[in-house]
Amino acid sequence: MTSFANLKRESSSNLDKLKSKVEQLNSSEGSDKSNNFWRPEVDKAGNGMATIRFLPTSAVDGDDSLPWVKIFEHGFQGPGGWLIDKCLTTKSQQCPVCEHNNKLWTSGIEANKDVVRKQKRKLSYIANVYIVSDPKHPENEGQVKLFKFGAKIFEKITGVMNPTFEDEQAFNPFDLWSGANFKLKITKVAGYQNYDKSEFASPSPLLDDDAKLEAIWKSEFSLKELTDEKEFKTYDALKTRLEKVLGLNGEEPVVKTTVETLKAAPRKAEPEPEIVTEDDDDLAYFAKLAEE
Repeated sequence: MTSFANLKRESSSNLDKLKSKVEQLNSSEGSDKSNNFWRPEVDKAGNGMATIRFLPTSAVDGDDSLPWVKIFEHGFQGPGGWLIDKCLTTKSQQCPVCEHNNKLWTSGIEANKDVVRKQKRKLSYIANVYIVSDPKHPENEGQVKLFKFGAKIFEKITGVMNPTFEDEQAFNPFDLWSGANFKLKITKVAGYQNYDKSEFASPSPLLDDDAKLEAIWKSEFSLKELTDEKEFKTYDALKTRLEKVLGLNGEEPVVKTTVETLKAAPRKAEPEPEIVTEDDDDLAYFAKLAEE
């Protein structure tokens, strides 16, 4: 476990270490913790704003861990109910839902691709954040929470780590001293939450008091726990759930029947979407599976 003194001493070099870990991550492909998560509230028009600070790797997770975790999940409805589970590909394991989707995707039937688009993996990231400003719920200000976000916000994070233009200074947005507050601005575009207007402020220390910074750091939640084995169904358990949701009864899925069954499923009001964006690049994942 690293010390707070080392965290401060290595502040200037942490950006390079973080970039290296991101490159390694990109080159490879349970329990109720809802009270630990924070989510900004939007108004009736779908607009909302808050200011947060992304925090460094927690004291309990150690130097070799990234300050975020990347998680794939499935969430869709069939005639047998809802399947809402973490995808085993998060841990580089075989996933029965992805295997089923791959059969549909490669069936040669265009309608099956529409089914896959509804059942495909959803990408999200989770990080520790410090709530600087929350106009709708000021009681959250000054607290450390877990924040779940999608690819758009992650692009903004990596964008300041690797700026496009020479006159832009790279910085580590997770650093307590040389990082920057993140102005989260939410709008509704074409019926979906949009984060294009969100941006980082200029780099500055989160606080000028190292004792308070250390307390914040020590109050962070472990991200490793979010990808622990106990947080995932086993392959067999997930397959059983998939068969129940799609009404397969353990039989090899018949593509045409699967599509018709899903279309005939009773329509229910969809739950309010979480602040998670679907990564359309996941469709490339099925194409890759088809080539194997």
